[in-house]
Amino acid sequence: MPIDLFMTQLSPTMTEGKIARWLKKEGDALVSGDVMAEIETDKATMEMEVVDEGILHRIIADEGATVGVGTAIAVIAEDGEEVPADYQPASAQDAPAAASEPAPAPTEPTPPAATPAPQATAPAAPERSSGRIKASPLARRLAKQKGINLAAITGSGPNGRIVRADIEQAMRRGINIGGAAAATTPPPVRPLPAGPLPYHEDEFERIENSMMRKAIARRLSESKQHVPHFYLSVDVAMDRLMDLRAQLNDAANGTFKLSVNDFIIKAVAKALVDVPAANAAWTETHTLMHKHAHISVAVAINGGLITPVIRFAEQKGIVDISAEVKELAGRAREGLLKPEEYSGGTFSISNLGMYGISQFSAIVNPPEGAILAVGATEERAVAENGVVVVKKMMTLTLSCDHRVVDGAVGAEFMAALKKQIECPAGLLI
Repeated sequence: MPIDLFMTQLSPTMTEGKIARWLKKEGDALVSGDVMAEIETDKATMEMEVVDEGILHRIIADEGATVGVGTAIAVIAEDGEEVPADYQPASAQDAPAAASEPAPAPTEPTPPAATPAPQATAPAAPERSSGRIKASPLARRLAKQKGINLAAITGSGPNGRIVRADIEQAMRRGINIGGAAAATTPPPVRPLPAGPLPYHEDEFERIENSMMRKAIARRLSESKQHVPHFYLSVDVAMDRLMDLRAQLNDAANGTFKLSVNDFIIKAVAKALVDVPAANAAWTETHTLMHKHAHISVAVAINGGLITPVIRFAEQKGIVDISAEVKELAGRAREGLLKPEEYSGGTFSISNLGMYGISQFSAIVNPPEGAILAVGATEERAVAENGVVVVKKMMTLTLSCDHRVVDGAVGAEFMAALKKQIECPAGLLI
């Protein structure tokens, strides 16, 4: 029987994808491992590989089309198979499990959560099917009951098959995409009213919004509209940290070069250990209190930004953090990050100090509960013991989701962070 090929979630925040280019045409034979199409997501342009072999019978979504996750984009048939002219593809949610898959036991036990070892790198996500979604009948039934779109889930079973444990994990993480619960998701951002633009056509250039730009606009608009933000700022003295940084870089003889941001990442991680209540996330049913500091670091790339994650930052030394940031940022600018390398953060840092910005307020990146905006280090006249002196100062501003981080918790975190930065020798311990 025909096999429906669906738009699958190729990044954790992807809700739709754009068909950048079909590399196969109708009638072509499909061999497992071949690249079938290039899909522009909200993070990068990614290749869709052939999983279900056969003949590309019909292309439903043409090049340039923007298609929602879980929507059919093509139909695959076996060689010589007759497909009815009125054949209509199913939705991803209703797609049947593969006949070759064994029926699951009446219940599928949820594996115990393993505690990652120090310095461990997050395991790579299992490979996803690029077409038909593989899921056990029990997982399909649970997903339908909870309103979870299977296309948004990465399966942990054999060959990427979605099992009960994956659905339960999605529920714990607050994933609730599609199905019966779709009405609980924030409403889409409405475009400006249609009508003539108040500009002359020869005075501007039209640049089509990329999937990344649309995703940034959607997510940040939803965050600003639906997350109750509040802001806390504090000035920190940077003289000791700048001196320590210079000494370490001199002693390194070129083997490494530490940046101010490397120290900030480590200081934030230690402050989150000191004030764990600030390392939290909100879901409609639970508040998630994170056990580790997975720090998302905002990196500017062509056409937008992306946030590579430094995992278990509280367990890593500054030199290791510095090397990891450089490596991830370099691959981010080349569009080579894997989804697991820019998702799963618990706290974000946005640093515009290198651009000379003294102070700014960032927008919380859900489901994280807070983001730190880092300004420039600059000389300022400050009063110290009744005497005006010139010191190197930096302004830090914390944006908090008031649903999970109260004012007192945010203030306690900023006090702990100030202490870590102004007594930087502790960052080396």
